[in-house]
Amino acid sequence: MIIYRSPLADVDIPDTTVTHHVLRRAAEVPDRPALIDGPSGRAYTYAQLAAMIASFAGGLAARGLGPGDTIALMSPNIPEYAVAFHGAAVAGVAVSTVNPTYTADEVRFQLQDSGALLLVTVALFVDTAREAIAGTDVTDIVVIGEAPEGTLPVTALFGAPLEQVPVDLDDHVVVLPYSSGTTGLPKGVMLTHRNLVANLCQIEGGLAVEDDEVALAVLPFFHIYGMQVLMNGLLAQGVTIITVPRFDLEQVLGLIQDQRVTRFFAVPPIVLALAKHPLVDSYDLSSLRQIFSGAAPLSAELALEAGARVGCEVVQGYGMTEMSPVSHLTPPGQFKAGTCGVTVPNAECRIVDPVTGADQPVDGEGELWVRGPMVMKGYLNNPEATALTVDADGWLHTGDIGAIDADGHMTIVDRVKELIKVKGFQVAPAELEALLLTHPSIADAAVIGIPDEESGEVPRAFIVVKPHQSLTADEVTDFTRQHVATYKVVHDVVFTEAIPKSASGKILRRMLRDQGS
Repeated sequence: MIIYRSPLADVDIPDTTVTHHVLRRAAEVPDRPALIDGPSGRAYTYAQLAAMIASFAGGLAARGLGPGDTIALMSPNIPEYAVAFHGAAVAGVAVSTVNPTYTADEVRFQLQDSGALLLVTVALFVDTAREAIAGTDVTDIVVIGEAPEGTLPVTALFGAPLEQVPVDLDDHVVVLPYSSGTTGLPKGVMLTHRNLVANLCQIEGGLAVEDDEVALAVLPFFHIYGMQVLMNGLLAQGVTIITVPRFDLEQVLGLIQDQRVTRFFAVPPIVLALAKHPLVDSYDLSSLRQIFSGAAPLSAELALEAGARVGCEVVQGYGMTEMSPVSHLTPPGQFKAGTCGVTVPNAECRIVDPVTGADQPVDGEGELWVRGPMVMKGYLNNPEATALTVDADGWLHTGDIGAIDADGHMTIVDRVKELIKVKGFQVAPAELEALLLTHPSIADAAVIGIPDEESGEVPRAFIVVKPHQSLTADEVTDFTRQHVATYKVVHDVVFTEAIPKSASGKILRRMLRDQGS
């Protein structure tokens, strides 16, 4: 067995709840803005945030909610998101975070599966919420802001301040985000106080946030990246967070300029916009100290191009919902283009050949396995799926193909299930996508495998051409022929207006398969 350990020193993980850890600096900086709503400027200081969390917890307890109960939170990024999330945690109530762009059917599935009793949302999504709660255990729709008739205003849930309800740090589930894992239908990922606090401690040194920083939070809080790295991780370090309900490039650039944002967390499509879009040149982004990309692979070329244009380092990390979420990040001064950085402290990795089960040496490719205190408790009511993802020795099988180099830096090659087999040779879609994005006429690209009688599978490329540019399928083929082995050359090209992506920036390959069929 070949185990790769973090080159970073282990850190102490305190025996405390996630809310206590997140609010640990509130008493030091009570008057500092904790959360500011980007569009409106509505703000709460650290003292106000702590008081509202305690009051929300008290209101939940007064309604008879406590350990063993779950509420659902379906909202865009607004300051009150942290109040509902941590108010529930203090009351011992689990929160299931819901994507607000879901259809009613998708929301209903999550409400039923999680057993949620309340649904907290905003007025914009009340119609979806009303349709979604049919056939579930949800008794009330609670609305942040102006509450339509038949719903409860969130202010009705504020009560006498409540101290943290005693919980078992290793067993009590704080949050239930939903993930498909490596395969199958969405599943509730059970994350405990220990999981969340451990990962916040594991990433703190690598992020190296300073005391005077302002961060922009455009990545959704319902997603584990936005929830932990942005909301919880930054609040725990006393940062001022500017929340943005949805990504709009012009608004984001304006906020970075006007609020003197120092830290921007992104996904590859946003990095692509920073590298390529002409609007970027109209704004002063000199306050930025670092752009951190995650949720999907970022090519070395794109990271370097965006960094050179914006004037700061563009680094990336790696994680999964099931790991709370970060297992790899790039510490200051250790940037290595194209890699996801190094293993976080207190964690171990293996690179395992998915066919033979053999551990791979330095630079060898295989499935990334990770073990550490941030690995989930399991999937809710799904021991079979849990056992398929986390083995008896505690190794989480990520479903991603990666390699670790001599410096301990990990690079993701692709998903196990997304590898294309051409005449027995493996072709990684991410490799071809990164190459295609270097073409001067290509704005975005995605690659999938399609069945082929002769080869088994061949790659199909979906291409978004830049405005005012022209490109033919033959030119795409010729371009790939110049850069890759014969079996990787793209002969099948589909031009499209946009690449479908999830809220976290991952390419929705299933939609592409449907689109191209």
